[in-house]
Amino acid sequence: MKNLILIAYLDLKESIRAKWFVVYSLVFGGMIALFFIAGVTQSQVMGFSGLSRLLLMYIQVTIVILPIFILITTVRSISGDRDNHILEYMLSFPISLKQYYWGKILGRFITVFLPVFFAMIFAVLYGAIIGASVPWEIFFLYSGLLFALTSAFLGTAFFISSFVKSSEVALGISFFIWIFLLAFIDIALISLMLQNRFEESLIIALALINPMEIFRVAAISLFDPELTVMGPVAFYILDTFKQSTFVMFSILYPTTLGILFAILGYRIFSKKDLV
Repeated sequence: MKNLILIAYLDLKESIRAKWFVVYSLVFGGMIALFFIAGVTQSQVMGFSGLSRLLLMYIQVTIVILPIFILITTVRSISGDRDNHILEYMLSFPISLKQYYWGKILGRFITVFLPVFFAMIFAVLYGAIIGASVPWEIFFLYSGLLFALTSAFLGTAFFISSFVKSSEVALGISFFIWIFLLAFIDIALISLMLQNRFEESLIIALALINPMEIFRVAAISLFDPELTVMGPVAFYILDTFKQSTFVMFSILYPTTLGILFAILGYRIFSKKDLV
């Protein structure tokens, strides 16, 4: 356990020193600051006002930016150490493969999750100071959704990094996965499915496989149970599940998916040539 925590600490320090972490933190922290400067909490659009509207806008940006940031900064975690011969050096110490692998995951999870979470905490605290009503239930549920989405793509990134030797190939795969998943929440693709008279069950199944679509539907349903700002697939999903059941599924499924990919990545990492 001591070695695992040490590896996590080293990865955390390395990430904080990297330029991408500064950019990553500024994107989400600056985004919240810009929302307040723009007076988002003082305006009302389609019934959303105050912190509810700010968090709704934060969701819309997070669903696009967070997955690609996690993938491109994490997918090179192991493959980058292999390219730079750091992996061979680290394993020369009395550190097991399990401690190295899971320590890297723990350190990187802290790095990618905390800036996003702290930005939301800052928004809530500042909103409370200026007298805005704080939607605490939405805040805690959205924190769970952020945790789940981070887990899903972090596990996916380590799975890719475990079997890809080249960092360039790892980046290419990560971009393809991001674009592919993003396409399944595109209105044009959904309309094409409906136009070709696909079965509703197939449309729902495709939507439920995609963690980005699940996050999007669950997060917006917290603010807008009628889903007036979304397309027909959302209606199919919430006609099939109760809102509370779907929100719970939206937290458990991506988290489980991320853990499974991380475990599969460890099995590949522990059985293949390391250097």
